[in-house]
Amino acid sequence: MSVITRAEGFGLEVLDREGAARRARLVTPHGVIETPTFMPVATYGAVRGVSFQELAEAGAQILLSNTYHLHERPGEDTVASLGGLHGFTGWDGPWLTDSGGFQVTSLADRAKTDETGVTFTSPLDGRRRQLTPENTIAIQEALGSDIAMVLDECLPIDHDEAGRTATREMQRAMERTLRWAERAQAARRRRAQAVFAIVQGGASETLRRASAESTAQIEFDGYAHGGLGLGESREERRAAVATANAALPDDRPRYLMGLGRPIDLLDGVAAGVDLFDCVVPTRNGRHGLVFTSQGTVSLRNAGYARDQDPIDPACACPACRHHSRGYLRHLVKTGESLGRRLSALHNLTYYLTLLTQAREAIRENRFAALHADVEAIADVRL
Repeated sequence: MSVITRAEGFGLEVLDREGAARRARLVTPHGVIETPTFMPVATYGAVRGVSFQELAEAGAQILLSNTYHLHERPGEDTVASLGGLHGFTGWDGPWLTDSGGFQVTSLADRAKTDETGVTFTSPLDGRRRQLTPENTIAIQEALGSDIAMVLDECLPIDHDEAGRTATREMQRAMERTLRWAERAQAARRRRAQAVFAIVQGGASETLRRASAESTAQIEFDGYAHGGLGLGESREERRAAVATANAALPDDRPRYLMGLGRPIDLLDGVAAGVDLFDCVVPTRNGRHGLVFTSQGTVSLRNAGYARDQDPIDPACACPACRHHSRGYLRHLVKTGESLGRRLSALHNLTYYLTLLTQAREAIRENRFAALHADVEAIADVRL
């Protein structure tokens, strides 16, 4: 079989720009994605407590699932036998599958990483398993996602006593990630699946630039920024993403992995990022911490016990249309699953709406103003 280097039925068309920020249309085999956009995290093939209909109504265009967790259970063969992720779950829009590199690396006490890949003891059944650049691609091909990610080595940001970013281990991990990317590219067999490489290098602009330049030469369908949100400052992160984006092909999508707060998303958009994902909106929502157009609200605060207002008067989600802060606080405080579900759905709606607003703002050349407005409320606690 011939080597596959580019996916069929996949492409990016940039429509508008404001500085480095851009509005684009990403074509996939299961639908067109308007970018920039946010991908709700459906780790096991579902966003906890939120239906696919509710996600679509909130503005979700593409969902993210996790290769490592689906490999563990129910197994990629089971998913494939039921029609891949689309048939298995019933979500017929695009899917992106993360490689599982971050999850396995987070099990550092159970894992050993070497040039071959990552060998680990499963926390599920105690069995020894291994993820390699090759079998990670094979697993994702069986899962049938529209976009697959290469296996990478992800390290937390470390700073030495002098406050300078330590680079020795970051450089080693970055160079290994590059070698793994080459192996992953050579392992591709499915033509209708895009594969994204991952730029590494911690908070070092030098390493990020080198990683982006070298990875771009391998000709992937898209590129992601990995290993951020793990200890670096906001300023370091913005510089690292902007530096790497400047070295990546302009005609390929860019994805900022695992970030973060609303202002982090708009920082990424300002640097030219197209795709985002994070567990922050759902995880925080389940604990009663919700994002609004005026600042962040903790529904657990006693001051909301008799508050008749919605979470956010500017929001049209089911929680805001039908319920008061006082009622939602009651649900969260008593542990009712409805409260966790509605709060998570509100946060997802806020994130998805924010990036819809970003697309409109770029088209109308007023993204800088939107960015400034969100920055003004980034640290406001109501």
